[in-house]
Amino acid sequence: MKNKSLVSITDFSKSDYLKILDLAEEYERHPVKDILKGKVVATLFFEPSTRTRLSFESAVNKMGGKVIGFSDSSSTSVTKGESLYDTIKIVSNYCDLIVMRHPLEGSARFASEIATVPVINAGDGANQHPTQTLLDLYSIRKTQGKLDNLTIFMVGDMKYGRTVHSLLMAMSQFNATFHFISPDELKMPEEYKIHLRSVGLRFYEHKDFTDIISEADIIYMTRVQKERFSDLIEYERTKNAYVLKNKMLVNTKENLRILHPLPRVNEIDQDVDQSPKAYYFAQALNGVYIRQAIISLILGLN
Repeated sequence: MKNKSLVSITDFSKSDYLKILDLAEEYERHPVKDILKGKVVATLFFEPSTRTRLSFESAVNKMGGKVIGFSDSSSTSVTKGESLYDTIKIVSNYCDLIVMRHPLEGSARFASEIATVPVINAGDGANQHPTQTLLDLYSIRKTQGKLDNLTIFMVGDMKYGRTVHSLLMAMSQFNATFHFISPDELKMPEEYKIHLRSVGLRFYEHKDFTDIISEADIIYMTRVQKERFSDLIEYERTKNAYVLKNKMLVNTKENLRILHPLPRVNEIDQDVDQSPKAYYFAQALNGVYIRQAIISLILGLN
């Protein structure tokens, strides 16, 4: 993994995933390690972010490194018309690693081909979000004690949700069974279903999940993302399609855990927060340990 960019979850192998998860466990036990001294990480967020950006910056700070970059491209030369090509070329001179979020699909791959330092994709449009997936894997293994042979419910936005796309690709290496719950307008793209068929995994599509919720080991809730819609009428029609309430959890499995990449809007009622099956806030904390592991492995420090 040394000096290798992480653009798609498929850039790393199953054994790489497990190595990252094992190292993240070590960082959870001992989060402060002064191994990034003298290293600079650039965080380039062309799109708004709270958890991803701050957890990356927290990870770097805990390891003794320095962070440069921006959280709002309106304060950069992009507003003057500077191209992404030029921005990446210049920033590569100032750092040892680039973490980038951008609204255009494919932008992270493009940046990785230009940069003279490794690039970590922190989300490129509706395409991929590999570090979120790795923290999701960490959260699943931590709560279930395993990654193999689990039943995963993905609820909400299957069409534009980059987190569900990445998680599907990763969990397809662990013999998962998938249930996709979404309105017709937001169904899982065909390319991901073709992938599941090609590896012989079962998946089911539903418009509702109240009658089958008892089968789930993991419920992965997602918000309907207004910023991904060109048609606001379509957004208004689907934004509140699914809301998880505490009363729906009565007959669910004891080991069930509810995950969400956050931010939450209306799709998980606040009465779920007190349930022992709610794991989304702890899930966000796991992002620091996972990103410490990813950064240190890519920079060859572990």
